[in-house]
Amino acid sequence: MKYFESRLKANFDNIEDIKEKIEFCERLGIKNIILEPTISLNTIPLDIKENLKEVTNINLYYRINLKPNNLTTFKKKIKNYNKFSDILSVETSDKEIQIHAARDSRVDIISFSEHDILKSLTPGVISLIKQNNSFIEFSLAPIMENNKSFQSKNFRNTYRFLQLARKLNVNYIISGNFYDLYDYRHPRAMISICHSLLGIPLLKAKAAFNENVQLLLNRAKQRQDENLIEDGVRLIGGK
Repeated sequence: MKYFESRLKANFDNIEDIKEKIEFCERLGIKNIILEPTISLNTIPLDIKENLKEVTNINLYYRINLKPNNLTTFKKKIKNYNKFSDILSVETSDKEIQIHAARDSRVDIISFSEHDILKSLTPGVISLIKQNNSFIEFSLAPIMENNKSFQSKNFRNTYRFLQLARKLNVNYIISGNFYDLYDYRHPRAMISICHSLLGIPLLKAKAAFNENVQLLLNRAKQRQDENLIEDGVRLIGGK
């Protein structure tokens, strides 16, 4: 089964560092990774993609994460991503930006991976994400916090908002989003955490690391289809 680590942060100014992380993932038995640059890039250079493809048997995919400080910045940056072929996520605690991003078909994911952003999530934003058939992202990194007080608070928030997303039946994925190499886990281990600690039924937990991610990748891919007018509506007899 194709389980994914949906958010592996990498320094694209240091290809050897990326290769080290990929090699570590290979040792863990991870087969599918979505890489996210830690540096500011509008797109992932094709030569880097080709270089990394040659050094691993892992299936590599890519995402860009926007962290706009205000709505004006978001509106300016999003213009760079018409027909973008990789995954585009937005991460902010600004509710106004969340609302605009949730309504924008170019945005695939609204990410609530960081604990200080997670607590800004609202049912209204979830509803807009659902209407646009895009995705919410949660991560397990906050509950790996060493400070027990912060860990407990992060766990409660993660549990609360994951259950809310499930209740409102929105698309969601779960990533590790770990910073420390030795925090990396195989998705099967994270599925177990989601099932046993976060109360997600086993099949739903598996979907968050498998089927849902493949739906997300398909969503990004469909942007390249000139005959696709909107989700589920396609021109017949086009190119």
